[in-house]
Amino acid sequence: MILYFMACLAGGAFAAFYYVREEMHQDPLKIVSRFLIAAWAIDLILKYMWQELPTQNIKPFLTLNIPKKTLVNYMLSKTFLSAFSWLNSLFLITFSIIAIFNGYDVLNVFTWLIGVSLLFYLNNFINILFNDKETVAIVVGCLFAGVAGLAYYNIVPILSYSEKFFYNFYERPYFVVISIMLFSGLWKICFNHIRKVFYLDEGLEAKKEIGKTENIAFLNKYGAIGTFINNDIKMLRRNKITKGILLGSLIFLFYGLLMFSSPVYKTPAMMMFMGLFVTGGFQFLFGQRVPAFDSSYFPLMMTLNVPYKEYLKAKWWLMNIVTAASMILAICYAYFGWNMYLTFFAAGIYNIGVNSQFTLWSGAFNKMQIDLNAKQKRFGQKNSFNMKSMLLMIPKMILPMAVFGLMQYFFNITAGVISIAILGLIGFLLREKIFDIIVKHYKVEKYSTLDAFKNKD
Repeated sequence: MILYFMACLAGGAFAAFYYVREEMHQDPLKIVSRFLIAAWAIDLILKYMWQELPTQNIKPFLTLNIPKKTLVNYMLSKTFLSAFSWLNSLFLITFSIIAIFNGYDVLNVFTWLIGVSLLFYLNNFINILFNDKETVAIVVGCLFAGVAGLAYYNIVPILSYSEKFFYNFYERPYFVVISIMLFSGLWKICFNHIRKVFYLDEGLEAKKEIGKTENIAFLNKYGAIGTFINNDIKMLRRNKITKGILLGSLIFLFYGLLMFSSPVYKTPAMMMFMGLFVTGGFQFLFGQRVPAFDSSYFPLMMTLNVPYKEYLKAKWWLMNIVTAASMILAICYAYFGWNMYLTFFAAGIYNIGVNSQFTLWSGAFNKMQIDLNAKQKRFGQKNSFNMKSMLLMIPKMILPMAVFGLMQYFFNITAGVISIAILGLIGFLLREKIFDIIVKHYKVEKYSTLDAFKNKD
């Protein structure tokens, strides 16, 4: 994956320079500088979400005769070895070399490269300082979203400001002092921040919290299904990983806004595609990780008299409750036309009747372990995807897109909406028979799933 992104970024540098110069007939350095503010923000978000800090590797050294400041500097330096840190530099270095070979001043390009690179490396320090502060992350995320909105609707010319600021590193080489001072200052701040808690019994000790007992009493009257739903709701509220699922589901509600930034998304098939994501974000993020969320105690659960069908039905009901709520919230898209909301509403019905069951089905083939107590930031593991799960994407995504597109092409949007809604209704009415098939597959995969969850390697 790293080699793939290296190739993309190096090739992207060539494409960015020559396309802008030959096709757009503009200064490539200015155009790249224009979009660096967006790249910087995305880089910070990716680092916060997925870059792990190497604190655990420091523990064995604390008992040796090594100065503490050396260890702190070692830890700070090690963050720059992560692919998240140096991958963007590959684009910047390649782009700078191309610029020099095409007549740009060597010294000026060098100061531009150093100035921009150091600003990107600042994100490492920001990630260290605010890595465990979720409130700050949410506030900053909202701020980024607000700034992006101002730029998109041309209320504030953010991109023009970005071009002027970053191009100054080329036009005025002494501007590189700003980046050097910021980099040195944040290094010092991070150094002091880490050194204060650099003890086995304090900063590097596993945090302990007082357990709280929660119970949603009215769900208990629904028997085993209610108990399982109760447990899942508590899991979603308590763990950082599952809180991320809830946040991601909320973000999916705004996915339909992409329709107004590209004409491609205004085609009937793509309207249905976006409707499936707007109403089914939680379903896709949560459902395909069943039973991975229960991997820590799945072996124990399989030794008990757990009704498999009720266990899966609880997941199904929880997903559909959230999907129904998303369908209601999606009514805001009626502002852009009732045809759009009706499309999204039909997609929600299809998600409830069909996709909810196929999403659970794909979970039977997901052997990825999920440690809810860990704070690891990994996008996926080798067992996350397989061909069977990919094949199940056909009825989940391609079928409704094809049916809706064809019905609207030969008839009208009303026929497309009704046809998708009918498919969802048929799936809902046949849910018991489909559940029998799903349970059968879960039982077939049970022992390989147990082996994957018990094998920590």
